[in-house]
Amino acid sequence: MCGIVGLIADNPKEYVDYCTTLLHHRGPDDRGVYATDKLALGHTRLAILDLSPNGHQPMFSADRRFVIVFNGEIYNHLELRNALKDRYTFRSTSDTETLLYGFAAYGPAVFNKLNGIFACAIYDTHLHELTLARDPFGVKPLYYYHHKGQFLFSSELKAMANYPGVDKALDYEALANYLHFLYSPGSQTPFRHVCKLLPGHLLRIQIDRPETIQLERYYELPFDGIYSPLSEVDLLNELDERLFQAVKRQLQSDVPLGFFLSGGLDSSIVVAMAKRARPHERLTCYTIQTAGGGLQFDNFADDLRYARQAASHLKVELIGVEAEAAVVRDFDQMIYYLDEPQADTAPIHVLNICRTARKNGHTVLLSGAAGDDLFSGYRRHQALAMEPMLSRIPAGVGQFLQRTFGAGHSNRPLTRRIRKITSGLGQSSSERMADYFAWLPVAINRKLFQPPIRDSLQTYQPNQQLLQALARIPKEISLLNQMLFWELNYFLPDHNLNYTDKLSMAVGVEVRVPFLDKELVEFSARLPPSLKMRGTTTKYLLRKLAERYLPHSVIYRSKSGFGTPLRDWILSGQLAGMTSHYLSEESLRQREIFDPVAVRNLMENNQRGKIDASYTIWGLMAMESWFRQFVD
Repeated sequence: MCGIVGLIADNPKEYVDYCTTLLHHRGPDDRGVYATDKLALGHTRLAILDLSPNGHQPMFSADRRFVIVFNGEIYNHLELRNALKDRYTFRSTSDTETLLYGFAAYGPAVFNKLNGIFACAIYDTHLHELTLARDPFGVKPLYYYHHKGQFLFSSELKAMANYPGVDKALDYEALANYLHFLYSPGSQTPFRHVCKLLPGHLLRIQIDRPETIQLERYYELPFDGIYSPLSEVDLLNELDERLFQAVKRQLQSDVPLGFFLSGGLDSSIVVAMAKRARPHERLTCYTIQTAGGGLQFDNFADDLRYARQAASHLKVELIGVEAEAAVVRDFDQMIYYLDEPQADTAPIHVLNICRTARKNGHTVLLSGAAGDDLFSGYRRHQALAMEPMLSRIPAGVGQFLQRTFGAGHSNRPLTRRIRKITSGLGQSSSERMADYFAWLPVAINRKLFQPPIRDSLQTYQPNQQLLQALARIPKEISLLNQMLFWELNYFLPDHNLNYTDKLSMAVGVEVRVPFLDKELVEFSARLPPSLKMRGTTTKYLLRKLAERYLPHSVIYRSKSGFGTPLRDWILSGQLAGMTSHYLSEESLRQREIFDPVAVRNLMENNQRGKIDASYTIWGLMAMESWFRQFVD
């Protein structure tokens, strides 16, 4: 794992040195720069495979035609290298060199041959063409700026934000996204002219003609409505082998590695597979704990005791990491590393775990992320079990039900769920499904903006991006698979994977995601939906597999979040100092984006229980912190 950066400009070397320095946390082991009079590429290295100088980047092909900067891991690089060994002589054992010669041999077609996580840039010195690519599931981030002939790219937005002449005009639709979803799905960022390269996409640009870029999708998730005809037992055995091979592939490392172990199903089964692959090794795992021994509030179960049960059963070492509630102290730093004003407290846990792992010498951690997104693990997936009934209820009856059953305090979990389910009655199933991703209605969020911005957003509907994306999978009629398609395209890369990558790399730790092994993802798309969700039982087949490896109490425990008691903190006033600091009337008036009266009303209605807006309030604070660090 590393940091990459590049720009097309006149005499670009001076600036590439500066922004490469801004990515030092991503690659503390080495750094390098390649520069011509028009193009510069920078790299900071976190050495994982081939720790020798032979792994240095930017890396050149032997004939000097191609030069690469690469961030990621290619888990099938040895197989690819074996296919290339008769055509090229390899100087290193790094996967970077394998990818470099793979591109030399196959061109952009190489990206579809890769099983791994990556963001890279490869320059062809003969064609004067720069190619950028991002892995199929968006595990590794990649931003680019393209405006008025200027072109920059980087692993992190912060490395580009202060380049001379960069237009920092804000994208108000993206800001609306951060309130609606708590993240911005797709390519949009808070800056109008900075985009995320989408997962499974590549970008080409001629450095002599930087006014034009070519974007191309090279990979699509295979949701085509065709499911495996094999029996449940056969598919269970296949899942066993595929998950095992995925974890085994991702144990490749020339440095020590460890594991996240929350005590949930997904992280526990990843550790179980690693133990199966390395039965005689003492594996080290990390979990969150509090001084009282666990987290028990709102939607968060006592993870620690389940983590201990799993660790004892699997005979692995478990290290508890204090769940510091240092949001006041760490808030600005968290937003700085996130690059985007995401409204979540879970990144603080990732930072604390990775900081401890790094101190203990573990540069690589394996995570259970994406199990929910492949096999169905969220409450919004369970809500689909009611869809046949909900689709027959008229909107008027729905409004009556909402008034009758949703009249309680909005900060009570049951009330929130009733309101969420009944608010979409009268809509199509797809529209109702998309609303499950929203935190507050569009109309409420829109009123938070100052009148001119509010007017510009009058017709903007954040859910349309999700609804329009379904046109890419016209043959997939399963509502569950349609929702999982959204999870894998938006929630996972733009929220979970973004904060996992940014906060782990903040302390020089690489996090791997075995559930996003390419072969495993494609297997999951072929699974009949009934083997993902059985009634309201989530991850049905994955739980059946886990019965071979884990205690029943870990497999069938209640769903738990990975965060902090944010609602409790905001309602109790524990964060009053933060809200007054970031959302004071004076600050809001000076910013001229949000309406101070509307924000005050939102906070008062949240306190009274009329709406559930704690995460929206947190999102507003995140945006103000982001403005101060990235705009001001």
